[in-house]
Amino acid sequence: MAGSRQGPASDDGSPSQTSEAPRASAHDSVRLALVIGALGVVFGDIGTSPIYTLQTVFNPSDPHPVPVSTENVYGVVSLVFWSVVIIVLVTYVLLAMRADNEGEGGIMALITLLRRWSFQQGGRVAVVLAALGIFGASLFFGDSMITPAISVLSAVEGLKVVQPSLGSAVVPITAVIIVVLFVVQRRGTAAVGRVFGPVMIVWFVAIGACGVAGIADHPAILKALSPTYAGSFLLGHFGTAFFALAAVVLAVTGAEALYADMGHFGRRSITRAWLFLVFPACILSYLGQGALILANAHNISSPFFLLVPHWGQWPMVVLATAATVIASQAVITGAYSVTSQAAQLGYLPRLRIAHTSESTIGQIYVPWINWLLMVSVLTLVFAFRSSTALAFAFGMAVTGTITITTLLFFYVARAKWRTPAWLIVIGATVLLFVDLLFVAANLTKLVHGAWLPLLIGLTAFTVMTTWQRGRELVTAERAREEGPLPEFVDRLRTGEVSTIRVPGTAVFLNRGKQSAPLAMRANVTHNHVRHDHVVILSIETEPVPRVPADQRLSVDDLGYTDDGIIHVTARFGYMETPDVPGTLAMLDPAQTEGPLHLDQASYFLSKIELRRGKAPTMAPWRKRLFIATSYITADAAEYFGLPRDRTVIMGSHIEV
Repeated sequence: MAGSRQGPASDDGSPSQTSEAPRASAHDSVRLALVIGALGVVFGDIGTSPIYTLQTVFNPSDPHPVPVSTENVYGVVSLVFWSVVIIVLVTYVLLAMRADNEGEGGIMALITLLRRWSFQQGGRVAVVLAALGIFGASLFFGDSMITPAISVLSAVEGLKVVQPSLGSAVVPITAVIIVVLFVVQRRGTAAVGRVFGPVMIVWFVAIGACGVAGIADHPAILKALSPTYAGSFLLGHFGTAFFALAAVVLAVTGAEALYADMGHFGRRSITRAWLFLVFPACILSYLGQGALILANAHNISSPFFLLVPHWGQWPMVVLATAATVIASQAVITGAYSVTSQAAQLGYLPRLRIAHTSESTIGQIYVPWINWLLMVSVLTLVFAFRSSTALAFAFGMAVTGTITITTLLFFYVARAKWRTPAWLIVIGATVLLFVDLLFVAANLTKLVHGAWLPLLIGLTAFTVMTTWQRGRELVTAERAREEGPLPEFVDRLRTGEVSTIRVPGTAVFLNRGKQSAPLAMRANVTHNHVRHDHVVILSIETEPVPRVPADQRLSVDDLGYTDDGIIHVTARFGYMETPDVPGTLAMLDPAQTEGPLHLDQASYFLSKIELRRGKAPTMAPWRKRLFIATSYITADAAEYFGLPRDRTVIMGSHIEV
């Protein structure tokens, strides 16, 4: 019978929708899963900010305390609300998340876009902004150290509310939780991740409900939603309000995570989770705490936990601890991702990276970074001993990253989308004014702890820019020693270099197509042998997260189709880990001048020993830093997935 088949007819004679319904249902299930996943990973940091934000603002031990009064409470709560609206909702959700690099977000994605345009257009401004972006990424490492410390400390400090005699146990318990958190990182978040979302749903429902109860006792606090209270507080009490901004900014900590994790969950899922659950729950909590402070001005040591009914305080401490562990997990994973991307882009040495999930490529574990973070977090816990003391340091890292992200976004908007200049000027002026106001307020806490994230960021920035510069010098010197590849191939073909041709396939990893691999040159010069089939492989990291399979490989016969020597360029995105044997298996035998027999191929690596030379290429201290940093470089054979029993390493030395 001709014609297409349809499902059974319905009672009215129309085709049944049974085939479309399951597809729609499955699609809805996927979207719901993404929203729940985003709740468990993306919003842990910003979702736990209500624990310590208002507590820090009205902390009497603050070097610039905000007196508790009706006017001040309304003003502070209004500032918190409108700061969240302007920075999180407008800057990130509505604007920044529209600027993605092949679906990936975060400050590193903006940097790769800027690098691409600077190479294409030679724009000096783009180069300067990219360097500024690297400093923003460096500040994120400070955030990664401070977030676990302040989050877990603030949750465990709830013990002092429900059982004051346990106050002395807060720091030891926090330390134990942090050690356990970092020890289990090597197992990955694939298994634990399934419970993150439901836990955070319970968390947001609970803090929202407690907020509603507080508002019910003092409904007038809802007036703080009006921008007039924030404006009058800033203009009428600028001295007090300005210093309060250094703590108000804690309400937006974790905003960068919304952008950075966009590639894992998608803009739509993150936006929905934020608008329909996270944003309302957090604002209700802030309003409820404001109402509580107005009613109990004499006891504001921990308004978040005091807002909880007495019977629910112990469960809330447990729930808050779980939520802060999740917040810490998210930022630790973020540090792994930033490290991996920075290494792919040449700002850090190649580190050992373990993928902890077969289904989610973004779930990685970087051992060296993990233990560095653990030691750093424990040091902060024992040095500051309270979330309030750490809050002075926390805001500086957050405001610095937000300001740089805003600046880079508006440059991208102008360069990529050709947004009208007048619109860029208006938008950038308003948002950067708000960001810089927060930066200025946090600078007043410089001697009280704000110096810490700046020091961490400056240290990371110095290491990354030094590595990039040193790597450029080594590459140039290595190219000089290796000599031109075409000339070397010509000498082999003409017999100018005496060699014995041996059966088999040799794969030489090289940095490009212009120069001959040091290992191949040494093999010819000292051993006087060459294999029947020689593959010179160059791996290029593209400024995109992932490279499609059909664009992965390109083959060059180097001028001759019968000598068995070819050059292969393998392209990977900065989110991918190169697998050399697997990639070479994708080659068409017609391109390789004969079968390669990769199951028996030998792989050759050139190991470079760095020495400090006398040439004024870098300052002496930067040379020492570059050489010291090189010692943490991961084993190349492991990184590229080479078989150990068929890998040959040949050494050389280069002066910098």
